[in-house]
Amino acid sequence: MSSIETFKTEDSLMAPFFNKQKISIERGEGVYVFDEEGNRYLDFTGGWGVTSLGHAHPVILDALLEQGKKIIQNPNSGLTYSPARAKLLTVLREILPDHLTKIFFTNSGAESNDAAIKLARKTTGRTDVISAHGSFHGRTISTASATGQSKHRDKFHPLMPNYRFVEFNHLAAIERAMDGSVAAVILEPVQGEGGVRVPAKNYLKEVEKLCHKNGSLLIADEIQTGFCRMGPMFVTASLGVKADILTLAKGIAGGFPFGAFAVSKRVAEKIEIGDHGGTYCGNPLGCAVSYAVIQYLIKNRISENVLKMSKLALQHLSKTKNKYPDMILEIRGKGLLLLIDFGSEPMATQVKNTCLTNGLMVTQTNGTGIRVFPALTIEEQELEEGLAILDQVIAMISKCS
Repeated sequence: MSSIETFKTEDSLMAPFFNKQKISIERGEGVYVFDEEGNRYLDFTGGWGVTSLGHAHPVILDALLEQGKKIIQNPNSGLTYSPARAKLLTVLREILPDHLTKIFFTNSGAESNDAAIKLARKTTGRTDVISAHGSFHGRTISTASATGQSKHRDKFHPLMPNYRFVEFNHLAAIERAMDGSVAAVILEPVQGEGGVRVPAKNYLKEVEKLCHKNGSLLIADEIQTGFCRMGPMFVTASLGVKADILTLAKGIAGGFPFGAFAVSKRVAEKIEIGDHGGTYCGNPLGCAVSYAVIQYLIKNRISENVLKMSKLALQHLSKTKNKYPDMILEIRGKGLLLLIDFGSEPMATQVKNTCLTNGLMVTQTNGTGIRVFPALTIEEQELEEGLAILDQVIAMISKCS
């Protein structure tokens, strides 16, 4: 097929949930992707945060091939044991905070959050969940109801009840919302889809204290921030925060659809047979890929690369902001989850589209932002190439405005 044929087929047959850019990606290699005509693009989208090792990474391909030749899905699924699952559980137990004693696997971040909310209510015997304005926790009806952005929530009434929303990074707001009906507080360590909002350093730790004082659970949504995206393996662990439930996905398997959640002993002790499940719940193929990705992150010290590349990117972007103060309001973020806030949605859209025509794929976030969100394995020369294209595009638009 050609790109034109692919456009026609998808436009006529696929449910219209996306306003797509006219580009049909056929293959990828590292931080680069190629369309059906062979044109090359540098990927600063990270597949929305999942392609942590880039595209077509050999360790993922080897894991897929080796496990695929053995077994992909267990007979009787979760009712049988799996050596692939046991290996992944072992490596996760080594990197997760010590207080998180039990782990379960899902198909996605939304499913992980959905299960966390369900188990928080069961564990505490309470109904209400506090979430933050600007948050994003998924697209199931339960997690959409927990998401603090009206555009993702308000058209799907009736929503699930018993969610309360407070200002992000505002301890007093959470304290005021606390009472004997609150089962849990669910928070992202950094709001990704909400515009890459980084809270005060002590925010999550203080929320943890408020939760424990009130008898509520803290659910840390590390779906976007986990697995070295911000530098540390997990942001909560680096801050000394002991979440009762930690939800994981995206970078956990380098692009293979996979997720997980880990729970504290307090939660695990109240879990009973039948409280949760799933057809896949850690299928051998997903477990093998996730194990290979996590081992690669550890052995190759990807955390160090993230911190190095982040420092370079922030220095570069700060200089760009100083050159174009009328266009760029703010540079924010940590690790390789960074955002350029243009303050204007039309301008951000123009930057995104012009970047594409110049060989760089970027994600527009929360209307006015452009994310720098590449693979965690990106090298200095590749990072500089992408940032140079961004500079050229911003300079071009500045001249024309």
